[in-house]
Amino acid sequence: MNLSSDRTLPRGTLVRSRVVDDPAVALEAALDRELTGYAVFEPGDALLLDDEGSGVLTFAAGVPVLAYHTGTDRGGPAALSDLAVPGPYSVDLYESPAGALDEAHDTPELQVPPGMPADRLGGDTDLAVRTRDAAPPERLDATPATDDGETTSGAVEAFLEDDERIAAIREEAREQAERRAEEWGLTDQLE
Repeated sequence: MNLSSDRTLPRGTLVRSRVVDDPAVALEAALDRELTGYAVFEPGDALLLDDEGSGVLTFAAGVPVLAYHTGTDRGGPAALSDLAVPGPYSVDLYESPAGALDEAHDTPELQVPPGMPADRLGGDTDLAVRTRDAAPPERLDATPATDDGETTSGAVEAFLEDDERIAAIREEAREQAERRAEEWGLTDQLE
């Protein structure tokens, strides 16, 4: 699995493959099984927002270490922003032998604070707290920043100011609601 143009992850052993509506389900599974390895997230509606590629998160004992988006070639917190699109997601969890990810994990520009994936992808503050509690103390010292050196709150503000992306997400949600209403025979209630 390519993590970036100059980094490749060693092939892991597939331990779980699911389609989930909420990425927090996969993050919790990795934490609960204390996974050392990686997860590949492929958004179901990737073409809708002209997003191509998938997101890769690596883990050490269930705690996220690195994030990378193959379509945008961005890593760290920026990769999480690229992956934060409406689900469903196809998620594969791979287990790696101890020490196999050490070289990749020594890539500061791809690192993410332990609780950030649960916050940004799943909006699950309880899972973020559990993840931070499981993280080694040296991983908690870093201030969350984007690849541009911007703080996490700055990244959120930048996302909220991206009117085109917000409009596209709203449009997808509206279209999805209309499809489901039609499937359930509720179109008269929408008018």
